[in-house]
Amino acid sequence: MCKFVGLTGGIGSGKTTVGRMFTELGVPVYNSDTEAKNLMETSIEVIDALKDLLGEGAYTQERLNKTYVSEQIFSNKSLLDKLNAIVHPAVREHFLQWSTKQNTIYVIQEAAIIFEIGSQDFYSKTILVTAPENTRIKRIKKRNVGTSSQDIKARIQNQWNDSEKIELADFVIQNIDLKKTETEVLRVHTTLLNCFS
Repeated sequence: MCKFVGLTGGIGSGKTTVGRMFTELGVPVYNSDTEAKNLMETSIEVIDALKDLLGEGAYTQERLNKTYVSEQIFSNKSLLDKLNAIVHPAVREHFLQWSTKQNTIYVIQEAAIIFEIGSQDFYSKTILVTAPENTRIKRIKKRNVGTSSQDIKARIQNQWNDSEKIELADFVIQNIDLKKTETEVLRVHTTLLNCFS
């Protein structure tokens, strides 16, 4: 069975970019955000639980109403925690099924909140991706055109700050300059291969 490595970082830190770099090195990467969105539209158990939590407005014509859900949860930490309690176990189960089909020394699970929910012990190692807040805001605005700085800052504030996560992470990759990030990813990959071999 392969080892599990958690890849995390705040919104806009560049987790997915770093994940793609690991993929290019032959490491299977499971994107929890993508799979969570998929499960929120395909898993009857998850859909029913979200409707119970957020009301029928959470879905429009059998599709997740992302705008409605975002408006409900990102200004209400209690609702966000309840949504996470529904979605995260479903994602974990899906990840475990996915991981059994991989034939590598280790796999990566990319997840926005590992330390915040105390799941770091699930992984053999954890990698934290960081970037300055102003860089993160610019990236999110570019990716999600029309999102206000205020909305982005609210999302950032719903996550732990980097200094709290750095203390818990096994590896920290600063994602400011792509060339330096690639070098760091290769260094971490080599270290992980040596560690797990």
